[in-house]
Amino acid sequence: MSKRQNIFGQPIIVKKNIIRLFGLVSYAGFNWSNKPRITGSVHLTEVPEANVMIVSNHQTYFADVALMHHVIHSALKGRIDNIRYPGFLRPKHNIYVVAADETMKSGLLPRLMALSGTIQVKRTWRKDGENVKRPVDQKDTDNISKALSDGWVISFPQGTTKPFMPGRKGTAHIIKQHKPVVIPVVIDGFRRAFDKKGIYFKKKGTTLRMRIKAPIALNYDADPESILNQVMTAIEQTPEHNLVEN
Repeated sequence: MSKRQNIFGQPIIVKKNIIRLFGLVSYAGFNWSNKPRITGSVHLTEVPEANVMIVSNHQTYFADVALMHHVIHSALKGRIDNIRYPGFLRPKHNIYVVAADETMKSGLLPRLMALSGTIQVKRTWRKDGENVKRPVDQKDTDNISKALSDGWVISFPQGTTKPFMPGRKGTAHIIKQHKPVVIPVVIDGFRRAFDKKGIYFKKKGTTLRMRIKAPIALNYDADPESILNQVMTAIEQTPEHNLVEN
């Protein structure tokens, strides 16, 4: 890997410029059209440069990730819980997002966004809107491992925008194997503000909440099911949280 390319051989300057582009395009939507309420972003300044996994619930395909980039880059520039002043102009390039390959191939915009650092994985349980059952592609796991060795990985353990769905054990296996610092994030409001893709507004003036918690105190020697339960509890997506919300 040269200084001009990331661990996947992608030109770093291209990735940085795409992050800047989407930062500029989405800035008004997060600062003026809606009302961000961010807490805990100081935790993003207290973790290592690599082997960090950010886990979160998921409400839209792209808006969640876009705001997360704003929050990360602002926090790293010392602007805690505040995205009013852009931090993405000098972006951290070694941030990778785990996303379904069919989502990232669904149009020109997703394909362009994929160049900003997406790890495209094949869903083992769903394809083209149909339920399927297929083995995990080892290449997908290897790519996530590479990304962790290089920087931060943003992962949505449920693999879907539907709330309170079970988490996928693949996330737990990767955590157990690589022992990353795991930062949980809880989001809300995106489903009301945006369409499912997170591109078009449904309702302006919506409060978009993003709560970044302290790293999870994990027992990496525990079985994957126990690790996954800790993760799902931290991002408040267990059946018990569903009962509380309803």
